[in-house]
Amino acid sequence: MYTLRRWWDRHWSQVVLVSLIASAAWLAKATQGAAIFELYQLVTSPFQSDTTKQEQLTDARVLELQARLGEIESQNQKLKQLLGFQSQQKGTGIAAPIIGRSADHWWQQVTLGRGSQAGIKTDYVVTAPGGLVGRVTSVTPHTSRVLLISDPSSGVGVMIGRSRYMGIMRGRSNNKAVMQFFEKTGDVRKGDFVMTSSISHLFPSGLPVGQVESVDLSKNPAPEATIKLSAPMNSLEWVVVYPTHTNPE
Repeated sequence: MYTLRRWWDRHWSQVVLVSLIASAAWLAKATQGAAIFELYQLVTSPFQSDTTKQEQLTDARVLELQARLGEIESQNQKLKQLLGFQSQQKGTGIAAPIIGRSADHWWQQVTLGRGSQAGIKTDYVVTAPGGLVGRVTSVTPHTSRVLLISDPSSGVGVMIGRSRYMGIMRGRSNNKAVMQFFEKTGDVRKGDFVMTSSISHLFPSGLPVGQVESVDLSKNPAPEATIKLSAPMNSLEWVVVYPTHTNPE
């Protein structure tokens, strides 16, 4: 007993130190370092000046303002492009922002932030830089719903610009569509431009739609072509709306 007491008198400080280190290690592992970080914050907080805290708040505010400025500049550029596109068209179009788009119906429809009070009516034509986007299917005083040409239920009478070869185009719920030709033989090639045809009852003729990406001449009962849509259907933010019988070329 006397020997143990002498050993304790000599080594008690080392035993306590080792115990503290082991406890700290266990606590750090159990809390994933959170307890040590909080202890560090508690110990160092008296040494953190109000100036340092103010600088951190200022830096955060500057970053926020830079982000807002970048968004404003981006919107400005898009509006300039839209106004430039609109000024090139015949007739007077109605510029409208896209304010609604469901993830479940991303390629089927969009909601515009302008409606009957802005002069928009059902069946009006919707375009964007690149070409045809769709048509208005319903209107409220302040909003409009648009059926996109990328929707499989949206049939559009189209033709090959170079050869005037005609058919019906249906969307694929992405940025591509399928053109089904009326004749079994015809002049169509990869790279040909596609536009609305005179047989279309919903859209004026001559509106750009897309470009032929591939052709399947063996398809029955008539050949088919895969069309890459020219309007950026997946990233639309603004569109221009026209009366049905106005050709915005």
